[in-house]
Amino acid sequence: MSEVVSLQKHKQALLKKKGKQSTLCGNGFHSWAVVTENRFDVKQGKLVTEYRCKRCGASRSEAH
Repeated sequence: MSEVVSLQKHKQALLKKKGKQSTLCGNGFHSWAVVTENRFDVKQGKLVTEYRCKRCGASRSEAH
């Protein structure tokens, strides 16, 4: 026979995970991490640091 699974606990765990991923990022509180430390942008002629959010995967770049 198969194992009995509590749907209540399973649903709560899924909602908790979903809320943790999108709620903070949706309000602008991203968890930025550096992807590449020294990247050179040819058009601007400057060093560019790229950041990516750990939770949602959004990216941004910053010229130095």
